[in-house]
Amino acid sequence: MPGYREVANDLRKRVNAGEFPEGANLPRLTELEREYGASRLTLRRAVAILADEGLVVPVRKRGTVVRSRTLVPLPLSRYSRVIEPGGTKGPWETACAERGLDGRMVVDLVAPAVRISESSTRLLQLPAKTEAVYRRRLAMIGSDDVVQTQDAWYPPDIARDTPLSKEKKIEGGVYRQLIALGHRPAAVNERVKARLPTEQEAGRLRIGGRVPVFEVTRLTISAERRPLELLRVIAPADRVELVYDDLPLPQEAA
Repeated sequence: MPGYREVANDLRKRVNAGEFPEGANLPRLTELEREYGASRLTLRRAVAILADEGLVVPVRKRGTVVRSRTLVPLPLSRYSRVIEPGGTKGPWETACAERGLDGRMVVDLVAPAVRISESSTRLLQLPAKTEAVYRRRLAMIGSDDVVQTQDAWYPPDIARDTPLSKEKKIEGGVYRQLIALGHRPAAVNERVKARLPTEQEAGRLRIGGRVPVFEVTRLTISAERRPLELLRVIAPADRVELVYDDLPLPQEAA
């Protein structure tokens, strides 16, 4: 009788070989029992290993499903393309469309006034104890594949009582809305780090605890150096590729 690690190794090979493609169900425990001659406890432990690695995910009323690992390149230029007039797609939807993917941005939560941390207060250059406008968005492919969570905070005098403080998708993205409000983004300061997800993040992204995530913290500022948006993005590292093309280098004086 095989042990749970042996079963996990074999199932992993079969998933990676494409026998069970993305979105497909793994065989039910009764089928796996007949195939491997192992106990249900052994099989559950084997499947739990694959879930922790991010290969499969339990889906209510469906069973255990092979997780999508479709990679989405995210070029930095996606921001400059959506900041111009016209169009209805934001940066995420633009990046997905270029890969032929059905990218969607879903508003998950909006709060017109929330307390923020001291570090966020400093980044947004707000007085102590100032409440910011908060938006949480889910960057998705299709209707049920969450690829990113995005938490954003805005200075209240910029965002309160505007579409940024409403529970509604902003057509064309936040940058176009900021421009419409008279605050044109001019530059971003971005920090990227890799780490393991928290339990809450793993639940929202439907990934295992051993799947690394990127944490991207981006501060958008105006030409006058005023902070306009503080954004924190969490995404599985096997789902996004951060692309920094054509970055200018210092030029020698003529």
